[in-house]
Amino acid sequence: MRVLGVDPGLQITGYAVLEGVGSQPRICEAGVIKSKEGRESADMAPRLVSLYNSLVEVIEQFRPTIAAVEQLYAHYEHPRTAILMGHARGVIFLAAGKHDMRVVSYNATSIKKTITGSGRASKEQVQRTIQRELGLQQIPEPPDVADALAVALCHFYLQRAAAS
Repeated sequence: MRVLGVDPGLQITGYAVLEGVGSQPRICEAGVIKSKEGRESADMAPRLVSLYNSLVEVIEQFRPTIAAVEQLYAHYEHPRTAILMGHARGVIFLAAGKHDMRVVSYNATSIKKTITGSGRASKEQVQRTIQRELGLQQIPEPPDVADALAVALCHFYLQRAAAS
């Protein structure tokens, strides 16, 4: 199994490709996709095209079989953020769909609970758990990469549990 984990963003999108080697996950690649267009750009289309093209490169290079994406969290005081993030998620789903990949979504609480055992774990707790679980020398940085690794690892663990 090869999982593409994605932490959606318009400015910075974290991604990670994990591969199951036996019962253990191994990182194939992890990084961020940064928009070439700045936040000040009124035209969102170039940012979405850049995100799409970069994701397609990752998909074509590593050939994941499934994409795991963090669900949107919409705070009632900031509905615009959720709407904008929906654009990024749509592009992620499109890139995966065009490559015949199934897409699953997990909410942040489920990801944290699966990874750390607590749905209310801090970002640092998640980062340290990922560091330990994947045998990394350092905490994964930036946080977007850690979040992408977390969603991919969450899917990996849930699939492993379902298979046993």
